[in-house]
This record gives sequence, C-alpha cells and structure tokens, in this order.
Amino acid sequence: MVGGAVIPPSSSNRKYLKGRQLIFPLGLASSLFFLWGFSYGLLDVLNKHFQNVLKVTKLESTGLQIVYFGGGYFCFSPIAAELLKRKGYKITIITGLVLFALGAIFFWPTAHFSNPTKGKQAFGGFIVCTFVISCGLGTLETAANSYTAMIGDPQSAAIRLQFCASWNGVASFIGPLIASKLFFSGEHATNLGNVKYVYIAVACSAALLAIGFFFSKLPEVVTDDEDSTDVTDQANSQIKPLWKQYNMIFGFLAQFCYVGAQVTIASFFINYATENADFTDSQASKLLSYALITFTVSRFIGIILSHFFQADLILLIYSVISIVLTIYVSVGYGRSAVILLMSIYFFESLMFPTIFAMGTANLGRHARRGAGILIMGVSGGAVFPPIQGVIADAHSTRISFLVPMIGFIVVLAYALFHWIKHGFKVRCVRSTVDNIMEVQPKLSHVSQPTDIVNHISRSTPIPPAPKTYVRENTNGTVITTEYL
Repeated sequence: MVGGAVIPPSSSNRKYLKGRQLIFPLGLASSLFFLWGFSYGLLDVLNKHFQNVLKVTKLESTGLQIVYFGGGYFCFSPIAAELLKRKGYKITIITGLVLFALGAIFFWPTAHFSNPTKGKQAFGGFIVCTFVISCGLGTLETAANSYTAMIGDPQSAAIRLQFCASWNGVASFIGPLIASKLFFSGEHATNLGNVKYVYIAVACSAALLAIGFFFSKLPEVVTDDEDSTDVTDQANSQIKPLWKQYNMIFGFLAQFCYVGAQVTIASFFINYATENADFTDSQASKLLSYALITFTVSRFIGIILSHFFQADLILLIYSVISIVLTIYVSVGYGRSAVILLMSIYFFESLMFPTIFAMGTANLGRHARRGAGILIMGVSGGAVFPPIQGVIADAHSTRISFLVPMIGFIVVLAYALFHWIKHGFKVRCVRSTVDNIMEVQPKLSHVSQPTDIVNHISRSTPIPPAPKTYVRENTNGTVITTEYL
C-alpha cells in the first residue's frame, strides 16, 4: 500500500537492532506485508466479479473500497495506534491478524447463501466482511510499517520499508493471477463458489501467522515517548505538539491522495481494459497481475536507487511521469492506452513507503501516533473510487481516469515542498551517528542543529576540555557535559 533516502523515524540515541539481529523480525514483518498485499490484489478482481454476478453498478461496487479503506483504515487506525502505544507491537499485530481471519472466514457463509436474485442483499454481507478484514489490515499496517522503520538504524529506515513493501507487491500480483483462473473461468464466472474457498485459505493463513507471532519472541522497540532518560525528556520537551507537525500533516494529505489514486486505478483497471480495448474479463485480470509485477519490480529497483538519490527527488520525478501517463490514459484508446495504464504501476510503486518515511521523520515522542495518522491516509482509497465511479457511469471509464491525476498532482506538491525545504539535494548523503560521535569528543561545545533527514552535521569547534561526554539529542543537537 518506498523509494528514497535516509529518513530516520525518530531519535538517534535509542537502541536498535543491527546485522543478523534484523533477519527474524524483518522476516515476520515481510509476511504481514505479503498477507495484506494478497488481500488487496483480490479486492480489485472482486470488484468486477461482483458487477457480473450480483449485478451491481460500477458506483455500487466501489462500496468494497469505501469500507476497505474508509472503514478500517480511517476509522480503526486511531484505535490501532492507541493500542500500539499502550500494548506494544506484538499484541497489536496479533489483534490485527485475528480480525483479519474473522472477516475472511465469514466470506464462506456469505458466499454460500448468496442468491443472485437478491444481489444487493448479498453484496451488503460482503461489505460487512470486508469491513472486518479492513479493521485487521489497518491494525497490521499501523504496527508493521512503524515497526519496520524503527527496529533498525534510522538511516536505513526507508530501505527496510522498501524491502518489506516489495513482498507486498509480490503478493498483490499473485492475487489477481489466481483470481483470473478461479473467478472468471467456466461456470465460476457466474457464481461465487470459488470465492469462499479462496477466503477460507486466506483465513487459515492469517490464523497460522497469529499463532506464529504469539509464540515468537518479537523484539520490541523503545521510542522517545517511552524512554525516560534525562536526554530524551529534554529532547521531547523541545518537540512541537502533534498538531504543529506540518510535515506530517502534509504527508498525510499526500498519502491520502496517492492511495486514492492507486486504488481507483486498480478498481477500474479491468473495466478500462475491457471497454477501451478488446480484452475479456479473464485477460484483463491477467493484465492487472502483470501490471502489479511491474509494481513489484519497481520497488526492488527503488532499493538500489535509494542508495544514490534523495527520496523526495525520486518521488518528485515519479509523480510528474505518473501525471503525464494518466492524462494520456484518459484521452487515449486501444491496447496502447492499456499498456501505458500498466506502466503507471511502475512509477507509483515507490510512493506509499516514501511518503510514509518522509512524513514520520523526526516525530520523537509522537512517532507511534504519527504512524497511525499516516496510515489513516490510506482512507483516500475510500473517497476516490466513488468519485470515479460516478464519472464512469455518467460518461466513460476512460474520462474518469482524470480523477487519479489529481491525486498525483498533490503528491508532486508534497515532494516539491520537501525537496525545496531540504536544500534541493540530489545525491543521498550519509554519515552515521557513530562517525559523528568520533568527531565530537574533539570538540568541547554543542554543534548547531543538525538536519537529521540527511545527517549533515555543522559544528563550530572550540578548544577541547580535559574530559568531555557527548550525547546526541532527538532533534539532532549534540549535548556535551564537561568535567574539569
């Protein structure tokens, strides 16, 4: 649901895992990314399948996206963020998996007792199941994104998010590929028989993961809002209130618009391919899975790009290209337009984790609540599809693709704002906290405030004192204590 640069999510004086210590927790986190990627991949295919079987309109079918992204992610994410703050990552993740499994298992009776003559009532049952699933996924994303960013070195937070998000992309193209075979083939193209079996398998997978997390020793992360040392207390007192974290607020708006654009593109992909070209439903579903393959490949490429270029610059370039491609899709015809629609997936793939990492940087004691707010931005997926659905029903699916273009324009504005604010940097500049600590004992006073996002220290040397102890604050200020 990253590309980029070095964007630490919180303080640099906290403890974090290194090297091989990261393998196990990141493996567990990647399994969560895979799970909700698969679920999301199925959602877009169900949208068209329910139009065929239950005879709902395009606008009505977007009810799935409304409850999936609006109900769970917008309404439940604040609850998940508070649970995360009070009970920690392990309990929050298990809670999310249990909710996800419950919603998925109830797909079986809903599909089993569905009657095509009462399609609207059956669709209402699927709406309720999808809402429970989304509550679980909103909880998982709140915990897993934050945990992935904070478990290791702040400087490599974006890279870890890219890696885990790549498995989300792998699952998201597997979902439509399986669905194209099971939902649109033979007699199953006109009934919901295979839907219930697919979701029983999904529920069992979630239950097994919950059991695995319950018995695993998941390392917790101590953040600035939990650390009671004098240094972090002083640092937290200097951090602005949450409502004054303007970068986070702008990041939320960009995340809201990006997810809205991504979801509405996926929701109407099959409709576009079948109406604007000569593809069948099954072929269009396969094309959707191929588009998601490019989405996944792009995320792995982003891991490489993140070592060389700034996150905000990559986001800026990708958003410009996405705007141009979306304009062509809204005016073009035929298979060439479908191919360019597929190419949008390549350039939108890095946006979610990049915006998340940029928006949650340097929040200190607000880190966990900030993560919950950024995840609430996923609720954009509940707003954009109905708007596009109205335009598609009234005019055409092709013209309706001007809606996601607006989302990409907002992402461009945030990327440009962040890039200008941080000095128009192109190359990714790194210097570790350890290197800073090696230099600072030679100084006897405090460095000027550090630009934490890019870790560039600007210091004013003063003749050394006999004995100096150095600690670095959350806000990037290095505090020294002298004993004469």
